[in-house]
Amino acid sequence: MTTRRQFTHATASLAALGAFAPLIARAQGLEQVKIINGFPAGGTADATSRRVGDKLGGTAFAKNGAVVENKPGAGGRIAVESVKNAAPDGATLLLTPFSCTSIYPHIYRRLSYDPFKDLAPVSIASVLHHGLAVGPMVPASVKSVKDYVAWAKANPDKASYGSPAAGSIPHFLGALLSGFTNTPLTHVPYRGSIPGVADVIGGQIASMFTPSGDFLANYKAGKLRILATSGPTRNPFSPDVPTFAEQGFPDLTVEEWFGFYAPARTPGNIIDNANAAINAALQDKAVIASLGTFGMSPRGSSVREMDRSQRQEYFRWGPLVKQIGFSDDT
Repeated sequence: MTTRRQFTHATASLAALGAFAPLIARAQGLEQVKIINGFPAGGTADATSRRVGDKLGGTAFAKNGAVVENKPGAGGRIAVESVKNAAPDGATLLLTPFSCTSIYPHIYRRLSYDPFKDLAPVSIASVLHHGLAVGPMVPASVKSVKDYVAWAKANPDKASYGSPAAGSIPHFLGALLSGFTNTPLTHVPYRGSIPGVADVIGGQIASMFTPSGDFLANYKAGKLRILATSGPTRNPFSPDVPTFAEQGFPDLTVEEWFGFYAPARTPGNIIDNANAAINAALQDKAVIASLGTFGMSPRGSSVREMDRSQRQEYFRWGPLVKQIGFSDDT
């Protein structure tokens, strides 16, 4: 027979469990998480979003794999603004290259977000090198950066280069090459890498600066030629291609990372759960292999490491943007 004391104890226990129910549910993860990136499907940003997002389910951060939403346009700024305005509950994350948070503040005087106040770093996800590739408009005899510069000077009416966005690092690599060599190179901005690569292959533009992974499939198929990559060492996915530094252009050395952000004011415990889930996903063999097909290497981080890297890139690129002379009025 149940005594009154046992009944009272059981009732109190149930009440306590009820009070802790929200915490238990939170520990089991958010029902659904959405990852927003500012570039078209099929590119490197999209690949990182999807490969990592697929592995977030069943963790303390999320019950299910993430849904990815592409919001291309304005060089990724539309996606950043969308996440800035999202509820700070962890259900919406941003995946973006650091150009949107470390370089754009130097370019756009009326930028609709402050990356240091409106976003909370979560984790770096992947790193990549950029590349310079040429297509059929450029003669097969052009096999190096110096060859390309010589050809561009001799053919100024054809000397164009594409990039995935105005104000992106690939855009600035082309601008720096133009300035260092006193070569008139006409910039053609695209909404992401894929349309520009297609125009290079089709002979509509001469060349393209973009993440080298976006060249790999067509490079291996012989449809375009990668002349250089931007890393401090040769890219492991195209080891036969020399770096810019090897060819006499050390100032064009840069690694870019993609990182996850949450809206500012997202609770610290949710960010910690997201960080742990992302870093675990980046150790998954299938994720590593899949990112490799896009020329990317996984590289997780702590929240503090990501914040420090973002600030370092911000201070590095400020003087370079000023040197190039590009602004939102250009």
